[in-house]
Order: sequence, then structure tokens, then C-alpha cells
Amino acid sequence: MGRPPQRESQYFRFTKKEVEQMEKALEEIKGATPAQDVVQSLAEKFKCSAAPERAGKVPVQAKQVLGWFNHKRRPQKAKGDLMPMTSNSTPSPLNDCPAKSATANSDKVPSEKDPSDAPEWEFEARSSKDGAWYDVATFLTHRILESGEPEVRVRFAGFGAEEDEWVNVRKAVRLRSLPCEATDCVAIKPGDLILCFREGKDQAIYFDAHVLEVQRKRHDVRGCRCRFLIRYDHDQAEERVPLRRVYRRPEGLFSWEFAENV
Repeated sequence: MGRPPQRESQYFRFTKKEVEQMEKALEEIKGATPAQDVVQSLAEKFKCSAAPERAGKVPVQAKQVLGWFNHKRRPQKAKGDLMPMTSNSTPSPLNDCPAKSATANSDKVPSEKDPSDAPEWEFEARSSKDGAWYDVATFLTHRILESGEPEVRVRFAGFGAEEDEWVNVRKAVRLRSLPCEATDCVAIKPGDLILCFREGKDQAIYFDAHVLEVQRKRHDVRGCRCRFLIRYDHDQAEERVPLRRVYRRPEGLFSWEFAENV
């Protein structure tokens, strides 16, 4: 169906020793977000490695290392802890950062709200540099363009100020995608928008994709064994992925729970 999945040899993979070193680092920081210098140090170490497994392969980048850490540490969200989305409760990053008009002549910026008053929403934003989605650490400020489009300046989790970006609030900021539990596979169907962890030729990051086909399999002691044929939105490439690489959009989860309750 459509474009066939790319061959396994074309895909970026960390070597076994690299994974062991990252797992050790993750254990040392007790599952927390790794500091930028830790990520950069590991990336440089892997890049300069003379190991035969790394010979001839694409050099490791810091974003790939951080992507691995994020994939490992993304917390499992309990469905019962999620708040239903209504017109009154839909979160906006504009509520949680100081405003700055892109057309105003004044440099005056309203004072920030008390962080303790803000709801504990978690967001992700799409980078204009590679089209991938990253967890948002902080909303720094926002502005309204002459076109009327709102933009927010974000600092991505695990990155420094040099990677800060202005992103469109309506098109590139949303609630954080949720990892799937083994039983969630029954709710994933063709046509669904998902966030997929992609290990590509020169990347290991998150991209939007749509589900084309679901291959249901009986679960065993290892958990879900289903496979999902997905098509990435940014380049139309297709591949079959396991559930562990699939992240569901909260909107779909809320609608599914509502249908179950009805």
C-alpha cells in the first residue's frame, strides 16, 4: 500500500555500547531531564568514537541523544488523571507568558503571572528547523504579528537559549502527546493522527503521522505485539511501527473516553 517502508539498513540506530552508556547516564540522573552539557558530551563522545559499529554511519547529533532520553523518560499518564477538554478549560500558552506585540513601539512588557496560579498543562511545540515536535520547558514571551497571528517564544526541554524559537501558537503548539499503554492499541484505528518516534537515517526524533493500517496480534507476556502502518506527514514516508513508538493525541483520548462512558 503506497510507499513501502524503508529498509532497516537505512535507519539510524545507536550501537549497543552507546545505549548502555545512555542508560547508565539516565540511571545516574534518576530519570530526570539530562542537562544540556550531558547530552552534548555524550553526542561528542559517540561522534568521535572509533568503534567499528559506528564506522561509515551518520555522525551522532545532540538532538538524537536527547530524543533517546525523552523517549525513555516520557511519563506514563494515567487516563483518570486527565481533565476533560471543554471550551472553558482548553489551555493556551498565551495565558502563561508575558505578552509583547510585534507591531508595538513600546518595549514595555506586562508582568508575568504567578506560576502557582497556572494550571499544570504540559505542551509540545514544532520546531521550524526540522519539523519535529519537542517538549516545551518554558514559554518565554509572546507577540501578535501584523497579520493577527499569535506567536510564542519557547525554550525546548533539554536545550539552551540558543535553540529558542518563535512558533505559531495555532499551528505549532499543542498539548503534549501521550505514550500508549499495552491496552491502548484497541483505540488506535486507521485515519488517526499520532506522534511517532522516528529513528531515521540522520535523526531520532518525533514527527506527526497518520495511521494507515493496523495489524492486530494477540498480546503475550511482553505486552502489545500489534503493528501499525503509518505515513509521516512531513515526507509521506511509510513504515510499520510497534506500539512503544506511538504517542496518542489527547483530543482522541478524550473523545474515546467520552464514547466509552456514554
